[in-house]
Amino acid sequence: MTQRVFGITGWKNSGKTSLTVRLIEELTGRGHRVSTVKHAHHAFDIDHEGTDSHRHRTAGATEVAVVSGKRWALMHELRDEDEPDLANVLARLTPCDLVLIEGYKTRKHPKLEARRREAKSHDALSDKDPTIVAIASDYPVEDAAIPVFDLDDTVAVADFIERHVGLAQ
Repeated sequence: MTQRVFGITGWKNSGKTSLTVRLIEELTGRGHRVSTVKHAHHAFDIDHEGTDSHRHRTAGATEVAVVSGKRWALMHELRDEDEPDLANVLARLTPCDLVLIEGYKTRKHPKLEARRREAKSHDALSDKDPTIVAIASDYPVEDAAIPVFDLDDTVAVADFIERHVGLAQ
C-alpha cells in the first residue's frame, strides 16, 4: 500500500508549524496514526556537543542510533552526500495512516497552503502550483479556485485532509 501523504506549505511565518501541530493533535485524537516529515532549510542538530552520540558522529560514524525505553532516534550524517529526496525519507518511515509533510514547497504531493496576514507580501503559491489543493488563511481569500479554510479551523482542515487522502469514514 502506498503511504498516504499530505503537505502543509507556505512562506516563512505563514503558520505552517502551528497548523501542523494542531492537525496532528486532531487527527491522532480521531484514532489515526500520524507521522511527520519537516523540511529545514538550514543546518540543524538534534544531538549536542558533549553527548556520547555526538562524539560518535564527529568521530566519523555515518549513522548513529540512540535507543532508550521511551524512544529511539536514527541520525544520518550526510557528509558529502546530497540531501535525500522526499521519497527516500518516506520509505524509511514505519507505515502509518498519514504522513503530514511540513515544507517541501516544490515537491509534487498534495498540499495545503498556509497564509498569514503578516506574510502576505509574498506571492500566492497556489497560483503556480497545481498540487496545492486547499488554502488555510487568517484573512479573506477572494476568487480562489480551490477550497479556502480559516487558518484556525483545524477541524474543517482535518476533515478535508481525511477526505482528500481517503481516510474519511
